[in-house]
Amino acid sequence: MLAYVFWHQRAGDVERDDYEDRLRAFHAEVDVPSACFRLHLLPWRHEEGYEDWYLVDDWTAVGALNAAAVDAVRRPSHDAAAAGSSHGWGGIYRLVRGDPEPPAAVRWSHTPESGPDMWQRQMVLGPAPEYCLVGGEPSGRVRVA
Repeated sequence: MLAYVFWHQRAGDVERDDYEDRLRAFHAEVDVPSACFRLHLLPWRHEEGYEDWYLVDDWTAVGALNAAAVDAVRRPSHDAAAAGSSHGWGGIYRLVRGDPEPPAAVRWSHTPESGPDMWQRQMVLGPAPEYCLVGGEPSGRVRVA
């Protein structure tokens, strides 16, 4: 199980409710398990933002997700959400142990730990941490979609 995790920030001239409506519309059209969370702080920056999770079975499915996200059916909702964004960073994570679902509560780390459910970075397109440790309280994390 792989997850494409995408962190992003809304543009300063876009209202939060409008941006989140755009995100919900896009997630409603994606044909893979997905979720979007509003974050009080991004994992590596002292700024608020969003974290999207898209779950796929394998690397081939990552390519299919990439193509499907901007196909004729989804392009309008994808482009509407993208137009409201100011910055974005992404990475591919592999489920090491635990449930194959977007985690409601996480702790990001550069070292593994025994015990908690865990995702490990496989490919990164930005400053993403190496490990995502699942569990605990979803402090500063609100599910949007």
